[in-house]
Amino acid sequence: MSEYTRRDVLKDSAALASAAIATTVPWPLLGAQQQFRFGYAAITWGGNDRQAMADVEAVGFPGIQLRTAAVDAFGDRPAELKELLARHRLTMVALSSGNLGIDPALEADEMARHTRNARFVRDVGGLYLQIIDTRPKRAITAADYGAMGRRLTELGRRTADVGIPLGYHHHMGSLGEAPDEIERILNAADPRYVKLELDVAHYLQGGGDPVAAIKKYSAQILFLHLKDVETRTPDAGQVPPRPYRFVELGRGRVDLPGVMRALADVRFSGWVVVELDAVPDNARSPKEAAELNRRYVTERLKQTI
Repeated sequence: MSEYTRRDVLKDSAALASAAIATTVPWPLLGAQQQFRFGYAAITWGGNDRQAMADVEAVGFPGIQLRTAAVDAFGDRPAELKELLARHRLTMVALSSGNLGIDPALEADEMARHTRNARFVRDVGGLYLQIIDTRPKRAITAADYGAMGRRLTELGRRTADVGIPLGYHHHMGSLGEAPDEIERILNAADPRYVKLELDVAHYLQGGGDPVAAIKKYSAQILFLHLKDVETRTPDAGQVPPRPYRFVELGRGRVDLPGVMRALADVRFSGWVVVELDAVPDNARSPKEAAELNRRYVTERLKQTI
């Protein structure tokens, strides 16, 4: 990895400032009204959760979202992970538990796995379980959305019995990709057991307006992914070709100031998890990318972390 120099930091700061000037309009500071807390997603570290926890603490975020690599590493000794989180002064906001489909042949195994993961979250002292829905590899029918809503409801009942709320994470490439698809699934699900984990970048890339989504689903949002996405030419040989890329906050097309205003308007009081799937610039480390994201949140969005 190339050395990250002071010149790089200044260049990145200038880029963030330019992006903010281009996309923001004056609005009241929310510091006195802010009722939500910020976490950071460990996905950027590619499964190295110990380093992720150390870096997230060092950057200053009080919460972290982990993936199933944490279950692989600590599944038989959750107390060890709980102690490690406490040592880093981190709340485990959520566990990304993987995918849930509507294939009857896979139902028993998927339900059992995600319910075990919910128990793991509980034993670690975490808050939520995240689920992404699987898009069937065939032509989609109207009945599929109802089936997914019912399947999510059943899983949500089981995780509720464990004491862990279920967050449905719509996603590019999933059954719930476009806004109308997300709505169909949520309409078929029982809101007592299935909450929405709104990802503002995926929602925009799927064809929706994240600001409008916050207002529409304000009563159903469990927590958010604060994320940005840019349009780009797919890399040669990329399968499937992806005409977009997730980037550091302020470098993409998401109206992030508008998102913050909408959260204040609906009096959202949950967790906001900053997420970056992978560092776009190979010369930068996950921690350095997290520092850029933190700077954008505090300096441009005027939020307290």
